[in-house]
Amino acid sequence: MSKTSSMGRGMMALLAVGARHAEGFDGGTVADIAARLDKDRSQVSRSLKGAQQEGFLRRTGQREYSLDWSILTDAQLVTEQRLKTDGLTALEGLASETNEACFLGVLSGNSTVTIGEQVPDSANLVGSWLGRPYPAYCSDAGQALLWDAEEDEIRKIFDDVEFVKHGPNTPVSVDDFLKRLNDARTRGYSIVDEEAEPGLYSLAAPIRDFKGEVAAALQVVGPKSRIGPQREAFAIALGSWRDWLEVQVGGRRSSLIQPWTASSAPAPSRVEAD
Repeated sequence: MSKTSSMGRGMMALLAVGARHAEGFDGGTVADIAARLDKDRSQVSRSLKGAQQEGFLRRTGQREYSLDWSILTDAQLVTEQRLKTDGLTALEGLASETNEACFLGVLSGNSTVTIGEQVPDSANLVGSWLGRPYPAYCSDAGQALLWDAEEDEIRKIFDDVEFVKHGPNTPVSVDDFLKRLNDARTRGYSIVDEEAEPGLYSLAAPIRDFKGEVAAALQVVGPKSRIGPQREAFAIALGSWRDWLEVQVGGRRSSLIQPWTASSAPAPSRVEAD
């Protein structure tokens, strides 16, 4: 008698349907899945019906079982909600450890948009950045949000973008941005040094969702005179809260994420200097 539990059999059947999708099929009949698993049809039928009842599968008019993508939509909505709720906890923790302004940003076209912020009184932030876009090629979150993007994709994103100078170190071209992004990948986090504004310095790291894709970027931002000398300590705090937030949103690590190192690099300022 098989020692596989009913849950285990259900997962095997579900994965078999998923494998057929990956091979280009719309789904599979009970016979298709049973043959693939080399299992009894009646047993496979019960597993598939159970997965359908739980919302993982749907049955087509051709009597085929296929993945129900609505569960992916639901999971995405949960991720977005957790980024807002648990993201605030991460921002509060990071701001408490660094005593600097901390932000959570997402990508919108060729710009980044702030969806969360936590700013200690001592940070002297001028206004709120919630909901405000900023050019991704020089924003605090830009490199982190494009962490996994292929070179062709990045070139397409910035195809019609003029690299306007916002600070003394603003990237001057796509090639310049790509070099900084590659340096950040090697380091394990990005450093934006007077790129968006004179005197502003920031560290940022990508936050992954359950699909292993970059969903947001966690940032600590402030005057270069304060953050620069404490970059290594702040990077450790950033990495810790990045890992914590990823666990909350079910994120999966990427091979591109390296351990924090004592490497250097520079960023702009929406924070008043000392």
